[in-house]
Amino acid sequence: MTDLYQVTGNPVGHSLSPRIHTEFAQQCQQDLHYRALQLEADEFTPTMQQLLTSGEIKGSNVTVPHKERAWALAQNRSQAAELAGAVNTLFMNEAGEICGDNTDGSGLVADLKQNLGRELSGARILLLGAGGAVRGVIKPLLDEGVCELVLANRTVSKAEALKDLFADERISVSRFEDVPEPAYDIVINGTAASLAGDLPPIPDGCVSSHTLA
Repeated sequence: MTDLYQVTGNPVGHSLSPRIHTEFAQQCQQDLHYRALQLEADEFTPTMQQLLTSGEIKGSNVTVPHKERAWALAQNRSQAAELAGAVNTLFMNEAGEICGDNTDGSGLVADLKQNLGRELSGARILLLGAGGAVRGVIKPLLDEGVCELVLANRTVSKAEALKDLFADERISVSRFEDVPEPAYDIVINGTAASLAGDLPPIPDGCVSSHTLA
């Protein structure tokens, strides 16, 4: 029997996850179908609860803007998910509980180090946004030994809340237009603008030829 998995978000039509996971499954000789499912805010919780508890799907990746809703839905959350306050992976355990995990941070760190060859220890990083996606990557980046992590957001109070939550002296906050220079080693866009490949209005001096953005 073919196992059904999915990614859910809004929008989600741009996602490469169905193609990527289908190719992985073929390489591993696993019989599965992976789809993209777009859900509105008021549809997410009842739809996901029904799909998971009925066994119709084996699991789901969750992307913007539903990661915090997924956190609230999960009955059993990993340590990473609890700290992030956001969930990007939902599945059922043997006890019949909806489980939530957050792999955003570990996945980002692995990609930066292994695939892009970037050293994070001692790096200056600019992190744009203050939502669930950003919250999930802060601790993994700090654990890698970055020397500075600037959280920039349109609403500074949201960035301040994250700074208070993680309570690390390496974290500072700023509005987009007031981000301090000089150029950063890495700029990570965790805003909705990233879906269109756009950056928020940060000063030009924040990015240089050596910046990974």
